[in-house]
Parts: sequence; C-alpha cells; structure tokens
Amino acid sequence: MSIEIAGVSKRFGEFVALDDVSVSIPSGRLTALLGPSGGGKSTLLRIIAGLERSDSGRVEIEGIDATDLPPQRRNVGFVFQHYAAFKHMSVRRNVAFGLEIRKRPKHEVAARVDELLKLVHLEQFGDRLPAQLSGGQRQRMALARALAVRPTVLLLDEPFGALDAKVRKELRDWLRRLHDEVHVTTVFVTHDQEEALEVADEIVVINEGRVEQIGSPDDLYDRPANDFVMRFLGPVTQLGDQSVRPHDLRISTGAAGRDDVTGRVARITRIGFEIRVEVATVAGQTVVVTVTRNEFLASGIDVGATVHLRIAPGSPTTAAVTGRPSVLEDLATTAR
Repeated sequence: MSIEIAGVSKRFGEFVALDDVSVSIPSGRLTALLGPSGGGKSTLLRIIAGLERSDSGRVEIEGIDATDLPPQRRNVGFVFQHYAAFKHMSVRRNVAFGLEIRKRPKHEVAARVDELLKLVHLEQFGDRLPAQLSGGQRQRMALARALAVRPTVLLLDEPFGALDAKVRKELRDWLRRLHDEVHVTTVFVTHDQEEALEVADEIVVINEGRVEQIGSPDDLYDRPANDFVMRFLGPVTQLGDQSVRPHDLRISTGAAGRDDVTGRVARITRIGFEIRVEVATVAGQTVVVTVTRNEFLASGIDVGATVHLRIAPGSPTTAAVTGRPSVLEDLATTAR
C-alpha cells in the first residue's frame, strides 16, 4: 500500500505548483504534507487521488502505475475540508453511499455501516441529517464514508481546517487512534505545524512546489535541513549569525563565559507555564529566550537586568544549523 511519486511537475499557466517532486510514502504510515498556503501540497494530494493530472512524472500505488488511472480505479478514499456531505441524506445513507453505487448486497452494506458508525462514535446519530451534527461529528462522518469502501489509501485535505482550535485538538487525537486501529496508508495535508508534529509518523515539508525535507517529526524539529524548515517547524530566534530555538538558549546573571552574548532584559511575558524573556544585546539584536516558570523564579531575572546568553551545549538545533551545510551551500559545493 505504499505510494511512489517520481518526478511529478504541475503548472497552472505561469504558476509552478509542483517542480520535479519525488516522494516515497511508506505502507501503513500516517504521512503529513506540510507547508505554507500555495506551496503545492494540496495539488500533490489531488494528483495522488487522480483529481488532477500531472504535466510529467509518475504515481505508483501498491506497485501499480496509477498515473493514467481515473480516480475510481485507484481505490483511494478522499476527505475534503468541508465534508462534501449529501445534505438530504441521513448520516447512515452518507456512509453507505460508496457501497451502494458499487452494488454491494444490502446486508453487507448495513453491517459495514454499523461497524463504521461504531468506529467513529456516531452509532447513535445514524438517522440524523448532516446539518444536525456538530462540525467535528460531520468530519467523523466524512471519514467513515471514505473508509466504507475499504480504500488502500486514505487522503485528507486539511481535514480539520474549518473547525475551532479545541475541536481540532480533539480530532487530531482521535485520528491518530483511528489510524492505529485501521492501519490504512494515510496522507493528510496541513499547514498547521503542531498538527503535523503531533499526529504524523512522517512529514514531507513542501514549499514553492519543492520538497524541502522528509523525515520523522523528531528529525525535522531537531535536525532541520535548512533555515526554512527550522523556521516553519517551531519558534526561532537569532543569536549573532545563528538561528536557534528559544528554549535552547541559556540565560544567566553571573559572570560571562568566553562565548556568551551580553544584553539587557527588555521585556518579560508569561504565557501559561512558559516565560518569554526578550533581551536587547549590546550588538542591537532582540533575542527571545523561553524558560519554564520555575526556572524563571529561580533565576531572579527582572526587566533591566544585565544577562548573558549562550546556546545550550550539545543542542541539536546548534548542530543542525551550524554544523550542517544549507541547501544553497550544498548546491555551491556540487557546482564546484
């Protein structure tokens, strides 16, 4: 049930949506296509589904060349951001729709629908219309409908984008548990970094039609391939000429070390359990340091205090940014 995408390109007029994209999506994994709006991730998902045709390249699903296959022959389930429900049909009929048009026996359809409604915790709402459900319930109904035909691949296009933050969080947890139960190869599009880091087994970062990096959430967060990935996948501040995560900085009021950067505390902001300390350095930079509430209380730091900053020893962020060439440096080395 793996997906192989090789050399896929797609243009819309003068706009390059995808530029020679190659990605291997492992069987049975939950993979996120992550990137900014307009970066090409939804276009890639639609090409996998057969809803768009690429200008060049190849798509294989389960080892079969699906490049020229119509959507109905690819055996993929697709869930859109806005549910695409049949408003005049009950929840049960919505879930059954794909099986009914495939002329499956009525007893088989009824059993499969019962199974799925129970799986997505909607068994008590089978006779309601979609308009009588909450946004989160409608999205779970859409997922059940996509799973009804037993797809080899499940594709989700910003599935929680239209929901409020609390419901999105609940559905992220639920999707992860659901995937662990059904084990279908799943690809979902998101521009929400937290969503990708929390839910996915593997993340493909796409920007301006190109793949920036592929890896596990830990790989991408701790060992970003370039400055774009680092900045897109979490908070970043600048210390001298180095990009660094605020929680990888150490702040002290004692004697300055040889490599420390000295500055004065300009602002302190508490956000829940986090304390953000803004430091104006002698070089004119504003550096943000993140510490826990307990660390902050123990430090005795206050606005106006002179402090010293250093990057934590062995910080993976330091190694990723300072010990690894950027994509541009790689290209320059190759050219030489």
